[in-house]
Amino acid sequence: MKILVTGTAGFIGFHLAAALVKRGEKVVGIDNINDYYDVNLKYDRLSEAGIDCNRIETKSEPVGLRYISSSKHKNYSFLKLDITDLKSLEQLFEEQKFDCVINLAAQAGVRYSIENPHAYIQSNVVGFLNILECCRSYKIEHLIYASSSSVYGDRTNIPFSEDEKVDTPVSLYAATKKSNELMAHSYSHLYGLHTTGLRFFTVYGPWGRPDMAPMLFTDAIRKDDAINVFNNGDMQRDFTYVDDVVDGVLKLVLKFNKEQKPKATIFNIGNSKPVKLMDFIYGLEKEMNKTAVKNFMPMQDGDVKITYADSSKLEKAIGYKPSTDLNQGLYKFVFWYKKYYQEK
Repeated sequence: MKILVTGTAGFIGFHLAAALVKRGEKVVGIDNINDYYDVNLKYDRLSEAGIDCNRIETKSEPVGLRYISSSKHKNYSFLKLDITDLKSLEQLFEEQKFDCVINLAAQAGVRYSIENPHAYIQSNVVGFLNILECCRSYKIEHLIYASSSSVYGDRTNIPFSEDEKVDTPVSLYAATKKSNELMAHSYSHLYGLHTTGLRFFTVYGPWGRPDMAPMLFTDAIRKDDAINVFNNGDMQRDFTYVDDVVDGVLKLVLKFNKEQKPKATIFNIGNSKPVKLMDFIYGLEKEMNKTAVKNFMPMQDGDVKITYADSSKLEKAIGYKPSTDLNQGLYKFVFWYKKYYQEK
């Protein structure tokens, strides 16, 4: 199977591409390598996958599509490409003849969406429309795309179920992810495109994003800086280890039946075990063998008090069952973190 994975210099995309090529699938990864967070981490992820980052086109207008083959995986190649560039995206689809597309490229971050809303509309709405159009035009069998638990807003009825209405987003980021679900539904209805949206719940693990709590907190603990604990610590998150998420996506890819009637499906993909924020911090302190300096603060705009996934629908569909508990996940994450930053 030939699969396009967008966002492969990103956290989940990096892990997913690695798992797919390990299974023997042929993968083309793309990423625009923007500077929302430290690009060196993105380049290091690509290097870990065997991509020679010195060969990545850095000009704003590259000539043609320049694929870089992995030195570690003969069935993996990378291309620097922005999904808002429709012309180049169409050329990619024309050349590669993909069977499946997994769209993880997006402008991430709830709080940043308040500061820079235009970036979210361009990447998460215009870029996603380009993906849909290419899937329609080039007869893609299955589109899997990243939605987010943020679409649920600040709900009090838990756990969150896919059957609930999600019409009250509390951030523009959440609104763009909800719009993706609506757009995918319309393309499934109009053009017979199989689409599967995944509402991710606070994914963490090695090579994680530095703008998310696990990396922010661990980095602050290492440097003896204060960590900002919002809502005075009265928050819960359904922390989901990245390997469990990747396993769920793999099963969706492999169990897809193209003979089924085309439809738009939405799944939660979480751990279904919300963790108190203070317990998460205590776990990091234990693994770092160091006490964090804590700066207790009020709730920030766009934040929610709790996330809690009901993943029973995904379990019924593909047998999804996360197997990594918080202690295991934190141990693996901090082990990677220490090794990565010792080598810097």
